[in-house]
Amino acid sequence: MGPLDGVRVIEIASLAPAPFGCMVLSDLGADVLRIERPAACAPGAPAPVDPLTRGRRSIGLNLKDRAGVDLLLRLAESADVLVEGFRPGVTERLGFGPEVCARRNPALIYARMTGWGQDGPLAPTAGHDIDYIAISGALHPIGRAGERPVPPLNLVGDFGGGGMLLALGVLAALIERQRSGLGQVVDAAMVDGSALLTSFIYGLRARGGWRDERGVNLLDGGAPFYDTYATADGKYVAVGALEPQFYAALLAGLGLADAELPGQLDVAGWPVLRERFTEVFARRTRDEWAEVFTGTDACVAPVLSPAEAPGHPHNVARGLFASVGGVSQPGPAPRFSRSEAGLPAPPVRPGADTDAVLGGHGPGGLGLSADEIAELRAAGVVA
Repeated sequence: MGPLDGVRVIEIASLAPAPFGCMVLSDLGADVLRIERPAACAPGAPAPVDPLTRGRRSIGLNLKDRAGVDLLLRLAESADVLVEGFRPGVTERLGFGPEVCARRNPALIYARMTGWGQDGPLAPTAGHDIDYIAISGALHPIGRAGERPVPPLNLVGDFGGGGMLLALGVLAALIERQRSGLGQVVDAAMVDGSALLTSFIYGLRARGGWRDERGVNLLDGGAPFYDTYATADGKYVAVGALEPQFYAALLAGLGLADAELPGQLDVAGWPVLRERFTEVFARRTRDEWAEVFTGTDACVAPVLSPAEAPGHPHNVARGLFASVGGVSQPGPAPRFSRSEAGLPAPPVRPGADTDAVLGGHGPGGLGLSADEIAELRAAGVVA
């Protein structure tokens, strides 16, 4: 059933961070109803394969039509959460901003997912993950020494600092509502979340343990014992032997335990260590090194591609990946001892549940007749 069983969420369809946050909520058992634009609801179109839309019901509403907005507000009356990812002020102009929704449902959690946040000089402007993490300080440290910053995919802004923060904010607001009985607005911004992810760097800087240069610090590839190395087959291993006992296990596995080498924390000697590690790792293939270090505390792991990761023995034993709708993808996380939600349902075709939701008489349904739904469809209000 999942720990969020019974929580009803309305998701206004958008891209990347908000769908990811809603996927997390759905994976944990929430009933998420995704509102799609009519243009996305082409009859006969195949169901999507995007994991970010798994586990939802889907209806098509024209939110530029007053009648479509009214249907959304009626749905919001029995919902616990509404999630939107528009620029600030858009939902207010469309007629379903937080104040309007609160009048219809004072207990509603109104979650807003943006890049810059709901206020500030950049709030009304466009941006993407790379822009948000640029000004938050999260992009600058990522990259090799003497080279330009490297975009870490869109994991830091869209997902870690965006969708995950959104889900956390929703959960916190739901807990607070148990005391107050009232909903509130959750302002989740990728610039805020990506900055939050860098908190540890500020602690290191405060005690002189971090320099504002790329590739020269302990955890940014500057240390030779916390980096990746090419192997004989052109693949890579990841090394994270920070603690002295783990470093000793690394040297033993590399056959360097008795070699004349600089000390682990002798920064001036790091180029020598890196040269030796590079030379030795290049002698065997990635999987041969994985076999050497399996079962040790050397903190060495093979660097796997997304195609390879589902087949790793540890991931298989954990059930880390699952097939949903015939697509291999990460399964729900975290795990729960009593209230596992189970495998999520595959994505449905946009708008597939329109009639069932509008005509439903149970929780979250509007109880409209078939004729009323047909009239709305003919008028372009629903899809």
